[in-house]
Amino acid sequence: MPLTFVGTLDRSAVSAALDEIRELVGSPEVARAWEQESALAGMTVGGVARHLVSQSECAVEFLTTPGPADAPVMTLVGHYDLVDWWRAPVDAAENTSIRDDFNHMGLAGHAECVEALVRSRAELDSAIGAAGPVTYVPWQDCSLPTDDFLVVRLMEIVVHADDLACSVGVPPPALGPDVLEPVLALLAALAARRRGQTGVLRALSRFERSAGSVSAF
Repeated sequence: MPLTFVGTLDRSAVSAALDEIRELVGSPEVARAWEQESALAGMTVGGVARHLVSQSECAVEFLTTPGPADAPVMTLVGHYDLVDWWRAPVDAAENTSIRDDFNHMGLAGHAECVEALVRSRAELDSAIGAAGPVTYVPWQDCSLPTDDFLVVRLMEIVVHADDLACSVGVPPPALGPDVLEPVLALLAALAARRRGQTGVLRALSRFERSAGSVSAF
């Protein structure tokens, strides 16, 4: 059975994750380093922060915007086959365009980013409560079961919060199992799809037989 969180996800985990990253996004360390290069080559600290915060913004937007009734409903892992940046090199246009877009958004400054997080967090609970069984994702012109869509947003929040924390030399936010465990399951499934199941299995279970990268991205 394909990996899915339909009917099992604690949807409040998304709001909890946003609450956990608020201190990091608003921190003086992030504010001071805003225009400096982040841990992601070519991306500013402000660009990473803005990308992180955009996850809650797009969650609110997509959960409250009906899509085409005939949009295909994809599986959680399977929808990544429609994601052009996933298998593309870091310096490919599919990735550099994302970098450049958020670097540009970061030019609005630290205060705007914090305000965007506060605003979207305030809107999120009602958006989740009113969401239907599937959520349309215009980037890939497909729908995902809403619980699986929220896990994608959780994964993006957790990964980019770590990017941001690493960029400014502070510990990443402490996240509870309701947030972290769905993210780890998704990352492991994506890694196996991209790198092969044997390499991922060995990296997770047998250090002496692990070899090479098994990163999901």
